[in-house]
Amino acid sequence: MTDKPFKLFDLKVEVVAGEAPMVCHHVEGSYFLVEGESLVFSDVIHFPMYPLAAILPLLPAKQRVTDDHDWMSTDSEIACPDPHCGARFRITRLGVRTFTHAGTTGLPHARGRPHWKDKAADD
Repeated sequence: MTDKPFKLFDLKVEVVAGEAPMVCHHVEGSYFLVEGESLVFSDVIHFPMYPLAAILPLLPAKQRVTDDHDWMSTDSEIACPDPHCGARFRITRLGVRTFTHAGTTGLPHARGRPHWKDKAADD
């Protein structure tokens, strides 16, 4: 079980303008990446906390392979949780990374080399 690999998509979460004006402190074009279990905010000027809290529960599902007809496969934009704000957050699947159970769990009986110490995880 510990050596069997699984794959996760890297994701890009980007602020895009919707039909209504943005009223929250969003900067169109700002984005962050999801790489494995890590959020990477290298180029973000601002990313408000409340939309982040609304988006976070969706990210693990968007990372996984889903059926072509599943809404997780077809729907890519999430509305800002403020009903008066027109911002949208586009979630785009990028490349795929391979992980192992042993490299991602803290369970003592299944522990292996953490994936973030393995350069192969960056390929």
